Amino acid sequence: MNISVDLTLSPLQDDYEKHVINFIKRLRASEFTVLENPLSTQIYGDYDVLMPFLTQEIKRSFADVDISVLQMKLVKTDRSDYEPDF
Repeated sequence: MNISVDLTLSPLQDDYEKHVINFIKRLRASEFTVLENPLSTQIYGDYDVLMPFLTQEIKRSFADVDISVLQMKLVKTDRSDYEPDF
């Protein structure tokens, strides 16, 4: 089953930017399709492969900071090719 995941990582500390950049770079280096915009990052792939990868990368990001918030939305379909038609 393919899924789409929308992620927003918010480390609650002064040097938050480097932590967000490192997280995104690790997502980019993966085998998955990754799309970015100024507010969030989307990653697309097979549920059974993507979710363990995300669990690992989220844990790694959380280990690097004292306090962090991660907002995640999951959609049960691959929406990587979405184009607005309006």
